[in-house]
Order: sequence, then structure tokens, then C-alpha cells
Amino acid sequence: MLLQVSDVSKSYGVSKVLSSITFQVQPRERVGLVGVNGAGKSTLLRIIAGEMSADSGTIYKSKETTIGYLAQSSGLQSDKTIDEEMRAVFAHLIDAEKELRTLEQQIADPNLHADEKQYQSVLDRYSKLSDWFRENGGFEVETRIRMILHGMGFGQFPPNTIISTLSGGQKTRLALARILLQAPDLLMLDEPTNYLDIETLTWLEDYLRGYDGGILVVSHDRYFLDAVVQTIVEIERHAARRYTGNYSRFIEIKAAEYEAQMKQFDKQQDEIAKLEDFIQRNIVRASTTKRAQSRRKALEKMDRLDKPLGDLKKASFSFEIERQSGNDVLDVNDVSIRFPEKQAPLFEHVSFRLERGENVALIGPNGIGKSTLLKALVDQQPYEQGTIRWGTNVKIGYYDQEHTGLNKANTVLEELWNTYPGIEEARIRTVLGNFLFSGDDVKKKISTLSGGERARVSLSKLMLAHANMLILDEPTNHLDLYSKEVLESALIDYDGTLLFISHDRYFLNKMAERIVELGPEGTQHFLGNYDEMIQKKRETEELQLETLSALQGKPNKAAAAQEAAPVSSYEADKQAKRDERNRQRKQEQLENDIARLEGEISVLEEQLTDPAVYNDYVQVQKIQSDLESLKAQLQEVYTAWEELLA
Repeated sequence: MLLQVSDVSKSYGVSKVLSSITFQVQPRERVGLVGVNGAGKSTLLRIIAGEMSADSGTIYKSKETTIGYLAQSSGLQSDKTIDEEMRAVFAHLIDAEKELRTLEQQIADPNLHADEKQYQSVLDRYSKLSDWFRENGGFEVETRIRMILHGMGFGQFPPNTIISTLSGGQKTRLALARILLQAPDLLMLDEPTNYLDIETLTWLEDYLRGYDGGILVVSHDRYFLDAVVQTIVEIERHAARRYTGNYSRFIEIKAAEYEAQMKQFDKQQDEIAKLEDFIQRNIVRASTTKRAQSRRKALEKMDRLDKPLGDLKKASFSFEIERQSGNDVLDVNDVSIRFPEKQAPLFEHVSFRLERGENVALIGPNGIGKSTLLKALVDQQPYEQGTIRWGTNVKIGYYDQEHTGLNKANTVLEELWNTYPGIEEARIRTVLGNFLFSGDDVKKKISTLSGGERARVSLSKLMLAHANMLILDEPTNHLDLYSKEVLESALIDYDGTLLFISHDRYFLNKMAERIVELGPEGTQHFLGNYDEMIQKKRETEELQLETLSALQGKPNKAAAAQEAAPVSSYEADKQAKRDERNRQRKQEQLENDIARLEGEISVLEEQLTDPAVYNDYVQVQKIQSDLESLKAQLQEVYTAWEELLA
């Protein structure tokens, strides 16, 4: 066991944050720590790392266990160069290598050979130090530094780059790179995917899957959690509960358990109501009073189930439009942007079109100019050449990931009311309540809000705009997992046109119908979501390899297959994508049904292990009958699922 957290509690004044938190991390186990913003996840990591004390409870790890902790948005603060800071991780190996070189010089010195005892002592020291150096990875230091720096996006940075000259996001990535080089027994990461583009995220996932130590990670990136973790620990209502599986499996299990528990609760409530009704009708009648008294005793002895609590309160909102736009919404043609201080353009030859009702994602590596392009669309950034033409009746709603449109001096209530002075206060308060700002929360200054709270204020303003064209720059940043789901639901039901930037691959898969990938020399266009784009790129790469093989005299199977296949029109492709999405929705529904039925079966099978139940023959028969019915339903759903996948 790498780590044991036992009965840990923490409060800030009268506000309880954590209550009796208990869980373990085993060697090589990957644990995802999830919960709403403010649940206490970061607090718990700080307690484990020793940066904060708990009110009660214990944190146990062996003396030999090393922990590497990356706090949220904690950039590497250093006046050293990138190379110096990374090599400092291996100071013990670098010192050993220097000693080996010194010993080699001594061994080569003829004068040492005259003193056989001293010569043998130097040889022994050299032999032991060489073995230790090799066993501890001394020969791989340079390779590991280059590999991790390249993976974290620093492959093109000069090694002598001074760290203090880097941006905040770059310093955070470098801090993560340094911890990965340290390779602690337990890696604790708080929101490590912030400031990472998709390419770097993919590399990090691959690296962590092969990591030799244990991992405890806080993340709101569902794709990342599904790819990396094997266990979920959820902090909800100050307590912790452990689930086996990745994030998607955790959602299925939790929903199935709640549904099964609610079913048992409702069943007991019906039974209680019938007993109470019988008692009330028969207690005063001489002929039936004994039966009524007997049932009253049974009712008093009944172990009453608590009503399942269900999910915490979530934000609730929808995006509505005042009127529809024309069919042609946006035409971007050959646009280039250049910053005055730069010789080369940031990007050029960017062209794409949007039609009414489309959901289009704009992606690309960090620094390529995605946010700059969106600002150009809303007249906040000049462009060097090309044209940007909006269609008729287009009303734009723009979400800025930096929230620069928020006035820090305003309260939450003032921010909305100043933007929409014609709306009555009661309506403004209702909207803010839907975004979880209730009571005195509306009096908070914008300057005091967390990133997630600022995001919710910006979304509340966007909701009131009634725009038929939404331009969203990283809308899921700073939102917890549950708020992301609410945002997705609102956007799925949105009747307008959507253009958005996101590094959240789960969000991209759910929302994007088309992807525009931005590069320095223009754009590439892909029909479908993120996973479909990746598949298309793989197929293109394979075709290029096949073509190269054919030029070298090898059979070109891919080219022959492509020639044999009919050429589909753009509209036919779109229809095929719609059909595939419908099939995926049916598959998701069947998989949810499977999870629900398995959860109900699990609850009933657990009841059969209860002595109070298995000693009651009638109750056992009833449960077994229910089990047979549920298993039959499960088999039917499995059959339908298999037919859909066939």
C-alpha cells in the first residue's frame, strides 16, 4: 500500500469541508479524485502532501514512499534555464558521473599502480559506483530529459531558455515535466490538463498509463479520466466513496445504484402506506384489532430505509433565440492575421463557412491563434487580409475564456443588471439562482470569484443575450464535471449556430458535427467529431504509407480499395454521420439499461446475503422471482445491444 487516508476531516471555521475521508492507493493504481467545485479535492491533496493539517484523522505512508505533488496552476518559479532546472532533478547521478570520470583518471595514472592496495580500493569504488549509476538510470538521463520535454511541448525551445521569461501556462507545463522526471512512487496531480493542448494531453495519457508508480489525480477532463484511471474516489457532501473503473463506468454504477435504491425505497414506502392504512381501518374493530396490532408491531420493528439523496443541486439553464438567422451564417475567406512585432503571420489562408444550425469546433495547438481568430470574428482583433462576412439576422453571443468582459468592481447582481437594465431584479435573481448564485452569493464582487464562478456569471449573461450565433472560447474551462454536463445539455437543445474552441475531447465528441483544424498555413476540415477526425487522419496516414510502398514496388491495397469504393457526396456523408449518431445514441441507451439492470440485480443479490432476509422463506422467494425477471430483461437488452453492434 502506497497511501492510507484514514478518517480525515477538515473544516474552515463552521464550514465543514471534509468529513471522515478514508481510502487507499495501492502500488501502480491510478485513482481519479472527483467532485463538484468546492468539494474539498484540492484541500485533501494538500493535506496528503503535508502542506496543510487535518482537524482529525491520519495519513499513512511508509518512510521509503516518495510523493510528487503538483498543485493546481502552480508554475515553476526559477531563474535557471530549462536545461539547468531539468538536470537538477538528476544532481545525484550527475555528481556520480563526475566521480566516475575522476576515478577513471586515477585508474589511468601509472603512479597509482605502484600502490596495489590503493589501486584495488579505487577499482572497487569504481565498480560499485558504476553498478549503482547504471541501476539508477544514469545512462538514460539525457534521453529522459529530451523525451519528457518534447512530450510536454518544449521540444523546439532552446535549452538555455530562462524559465522566468516563460508564460504562466508554460511554467505550469514545465513544473509537470519536472515532477515526471522525478518519478516519485506516488504522483499527485491537481488539474494537470490545464494549459495542455490536445497533442500534449494525448502524450501525457500514454505516459501515465505506463508509469511505474501510483497516481492520484484531480481532473475535470472526462476523456483524460477514462483514458488513465482505474478507480474513482468521489467526494460528495463532505464524504468519500470509492468506485472501481474509469469515469464513464463510475457514472453508470452511480446511476444504477441510485435507481435501485430509489426503487427499494419506493417499494418500502408503498408497504408502509398499506400497513398504516390497514391499521387505521381495523384497529378499532374488535374482530380485526389483533391483526391491526400485529401489523403495528411489525411496522415499529421495520428497519426504515432513508430516501436516497441523489445528485447535488446543479446549474439549470437553456440558450434561447429571439429569431432565426438566414441559412448562410458566416463566410470566412482567405483571412490572415499578423501581429505588428512579428515578421511572419500568426496564420494565413483561413477559410470556412457556417450554415444555420451547425455545431463546428475550431481546434489546433496552443499558440496557433484560435482565440485571436474568434476575436477577429467579433471585431476585437484586426486582420491583415481576406474577408469575414456575416449573414442576415445574425445576433452574436461571445464567450471569452479570459472573462475580460466582466467588471471586477461589480457584484454578481450588478454585472447582470448593468448589462440588461431593462430586466426586473426578480428575473435577474432567478437566472442567477439557476446558475447556483443564491442569497448573499449575488452580492459577491466579481474580483473575489473563483474561475468556475466567473464562468457561470459569463454563461448567465450569454443566456440572457438570446443570440442565434454562439461563439465560445474554451467554455468548459474551470467548470466541474457536473456543470459541463449541464452546459452540454443546454447546447444540444440550442436552436442556433455554434462555433467553439475546446481542448476537452469529451466535449468535442459530444458537440462537434464538423471540425476545422487551424494551422499556420490555413485550415483542414473534417466531418464528424474528434474521434472520427482522429480515425480519418489514421486512414490518411495508412493510405500515404501504402502509396509510398506502391512507389517502391510493393502492393498498394489501400489505393485499390479506395478506387473500388464509390465516391460519396458531402450530403451523403452528412446523412451517414447522422445515422451513426442515432446508432450511438441507441447504443448508449442500451448500455445505460444494462448498467441499471445490473445495479438492481446486485442490490437484490446483496439482500439475499442478509440473515434477516435469507431466514425468511417468503421474502427469499419474492427476491428470487424478481431476480429471474430482471435477468430475463437483462438478457433481452444484451441481445439488442449485440445486434446493434453486429
